[in-house]
Amino acid sequence: MARDFPDRWAVFRASALGDVTLTTGVLDWWHRTQGLRFTFITRSALAPILAGHPAVDEVIPVALDEIDGHDWWRKARRIATDCSGMGFLDLHRSLRSMALNLHWDGHTRDYPKFGMTRRLYRHFSFGYLERRLSALNVPQRYALALDATPPPVEELRPVIYLSEAETQAARTHLSHIGLTKPFVALHPFATHPDKAWPMGYWLSLIPLIERAGLDWIIIGKNPDHLEALDDPRNLTGRTSLRETCALIAQAKALVTADSGPMHLGTAVGTPVVALFGPTSRAWGFYPSGRYDTVLEQPLQCRPCSLHGSTACKRGRECLTSIEPDEVAARLFHTLERAAGSTVTAL
Repeated sequence: MARDFPDRWAVFRASALGDVTLTTGVLDWWHRTQGLRFTFITRSALAPILAGHPAVDEVIPVALDEIDGHDWWRKARRIATDCSGMGFLDLHRSLRSMALNLHWDGHTRDYPKFGMTRRLYRHFSFGYLERRLSALNVPQRYALALDATPPPVEELRPVIYLSEAETQAARTHLSHIGLTKPFVALHPFATHPDKAWPMGYWLSLIPLIERAGLDWIIIGKNPDHLEALDDPRNLTGRTSLRETCALIAQAKALVTADSGPMHLGTAVGTPVVALFGPTSRAWGFYPSGRYDTVLEQPLQCRPCSLHGSTACKRGRECLTSIEPDEVAARLFHTLERAAGSTVTAL
């Protein structure tokens, strides 16, 4: 493609964890194929995702009260001034990013969000709408901000660059809590409760993992239902975002709902077993790692929600009908594929 645009770009994606993580492989792709470099504008809590990224020169962290407050218009003007000479990549497409776009003096690009198509598909599950949405995952949609055609999925997998110090700290942490054998990371939480597999199912999965000769840890930041699990392997709320990434990188696999940490698993190269309920492949957020896999039920009511926030009237059948032994079997199969060896069956 003709280079009629700058080689430095400011990228805006403010939320959420998974969305920001999914930009990392796209930035890497543009850096490798076009030599582009980036300044990334995002929420302060998510800025650590970009640490060590070879294509990112600077991260501009924005506090939540700044980005959601009345002063965002003035803050956006200051950011646009500080980034003078760069192009602007809007990978959010919201009213917040519009404020930046209006202040920008230079090239601006955005990506196809398929907002109307997604909303139509939620109400009318027509095959052509599903095919249109499923044709491209979210990183491929991001890539169309600068690429004329979507790159292959495997070229855009998210990637988090951990330092040797972070990796060693994770190993030390695992040693301190007594883990001496291969383990599985479990993330039993979701931003929206109706996306979460029932907590009792998670607790039933643990002995199946142990029976196979594996250990486990629990990661995440929402301890609401696990405060009673007094076990050093329950690391809920005890690790930072980067520490969590480093711990997942040491795991043999990650079992999770459709969540931000699902993409962290792919980004550090750990096979993911994901449980999808109210959401769908059509939204573009499936994990894309070589050994990643998804468990879901073919129910007519799916998908019922874009982000999983719609209250379910059917008792979350899409998730409650996925049994722990089914998840364990898929997990062991995934481990066999990834390692090329046999894991003890149930």
